[in-house]
Formats: sequence, C-alpha cells, structure tokens
Amino acid sequence: MKSRSLASLLTGALLLATAAVGQSVVGGVADAAPSSIISVQPGNTDQHKIITVYSESMGTDVPLDVLVPKDSSKPAPTFYLLNGAGGGEDSASWALRTDYVDYFKNKHVNVVTPLKGKFSYYTDWQQADETIGKHMWQTFLTKELPPLLDKELNTTGKNGIAGISMAGTSVLNLAIADPELYEITASYSGCARTSDPVGQRYIRMVVEDRGKADTRNMWGPYKGAGWRANDPYLNAEKLRGTQVYLSSNSGLPGQDESLSPGSSATEGVALADRVALGGAIEAATNVCTQQMAQRLAQLKIPATVKIRPQGTHSWGYWERELHSSWPMIAKAIGA
Repeated sequence: MKSRSLASLLTGALLLATAAVGQSVVGGVADAAPSSIISVQPGNTDQHKIITVYSESMGTDVPLDVLVPKDSSKPAPTFYLLNGAGGGEDSASWALRTDYVDYFKNKHVNVVTPLKGKFSYYTDWQQADETIGKHMWQTFLTKELPPLLDKELNTTGKNGIAGISMAGTSVLNLAIADPELYEITASYSGCARTSDPVGQRYIRMVVEDRGKADTRNMWGPYKGAGWRANDPYLNAEKLRGTQVYLSSNSGLPGQDESLSPGSSATEGVALADRVALGGAIEAATNVCTQQMAQRLAQLKIPATVKIRPQGTHSWGYWERELHSSWPMIAKAIGA
C-alpha cells in the first residue's frame, strides 16, 4: 500500500467513483448578509428540532437537523457536524446512518447538521450554476448562521466543526477561512489536496459527473487562483491556533466488511461495492491525510492524527471515529 502514489490510488478510485460518496472544500469569505430563522419545529425526540433558516446570500431556506441538550436553561457550545456529498438530502446522513441521536442525548452540546448542499463542496461559488443553482455555503455557515443559533439556542459562543468525506475537506477550509469561529476542526476521511491535478479531477467527478454542475462556476478556471485559495494543504499555516483532528482508514476490509449468515444476494453485491469502491476511495484519502499530517508537522502546527489499519469509506467507521474524537472535541469547546 505504501508504495503506491496518491495519484495511482485516487485515479483508481475515480474510475469507480461515479456513484461514490464525495468530498468537500470551502471557498472565500463574502460579506455577511442578514438572514432570519423561519421556523423551529419539533423533531423525533424532545431533544431533536428541525430549524429552518432563510439564507439571504443564497436566497433559499436551509433546513437544519439540531440536537439540543436535556437542560436548555444552561448555555451549551455548538458542534457543527456536516454530511458528505449528498448534503443530507439523500439517505446518507448522520441521522439515518449512525447512532448520533442516542450518542449525544446525555451530552451538554448543541449538534447542528445542514440538510442541504449536495455536490456544493460547502463553498462560496463564484457564480450561480444553471444545474444546481447559487451556493454561498461558507458565507452561510460562518456569517449568517452562527449568530442566529447563538441567540436561538442560548449557546456559550464556543464552536467546533467536523465532517466526513466531501465535508472532511470543507471543515478544514471553513476553519482556515474563519479561525476565530472554531476551537477545533475534525476531518474524517477527507482530502486536503484540491488544486493538484489528481485532487482536482476527483472534485470534478463529484461536482460534474455526479452533480451535473460546472466546477468552473465554483472556483473559476481549472488552473486558476480560486482552486489554490481553496486548498487546505497549501493554506495549512492558517490552521495555526485551531485544534486539528485528522483520521482515515487504510481502505482494507475491516470489521464492517462481512456478511451475516443468510444474507441476500443484494446485500452481497452492496458489500462487494463497498469493498472495491469504498476501499479504493479510502486508500486515496488515507495517503492524502498522511500528507496533510506531514505538512502540519513541517509547520509545527499540532494535530491529532489517527491512521487506522483497516476500514473503507463507509458509515460504520465514521460513527466510531466520531466517538473516538469526541473527548478532544468536547474538551476544546467545553461540552
């Protein structure tokens, strides 16, 4: 595995990745625009709410999955937890694929997850796209949303952010763009190399092949300054002062890659896809994660790095990684 280059690993993943879970990056900061909370609706439990916020910068309503602590009278910090390429608009979400509702029910923290933003890389696009519309996610997540939630949820003003796959890159860029907002950023199976040819091709597979949009509307010409401005590896110095958690798996089959007795043929096919496709993608992000870790070490920026010997690009591993990283996140934000 170590002898294979990032290019060969990621190229192999790209050949398979038309139906894959993507990754994410974030763009430049725009001026704050006013927005207002439209509604707060009860969710599936007493601690679950659906908060819908109108984004002035995007001109659209954004639904948020929000978990609140049992004792709402005492201020609590906020933990932004982002989904992958589907943006939570599909079945691939923290709520539907993990135990996060039960996991956080006895923790004194607000957990906020947008349920929109598929194939957007949670960035500020340079211009609207005729297929997927206008995206100003960095402005929304760093400027419009936090002050509204601070008021609505009675927060402490301390924030952390984490994300998987597509958003595993986004959360690094968000922390780079607004270092004063987040105490900690945690990237699970993300890739910080976005402006080199291989990383750029991966992003184009997610946005163009899957999302049918044009990445030049996102960051401009393929070899232009917009891509370099949204490359966490190149801009790693700006993470100084923010706590960083990076994790990835090797791509080799692990504890989730086995069939129980009596499994159907459909389950067998799904598992085979996860081993082949998810393994290839995770092997590539593993190399990328190690490169980002090396870059931070060169800059003498502290980071906690977990390189797991087994595991594919899939939810079981991300659920366990959330559990593994939570003590560090909780300490950083005072949860």
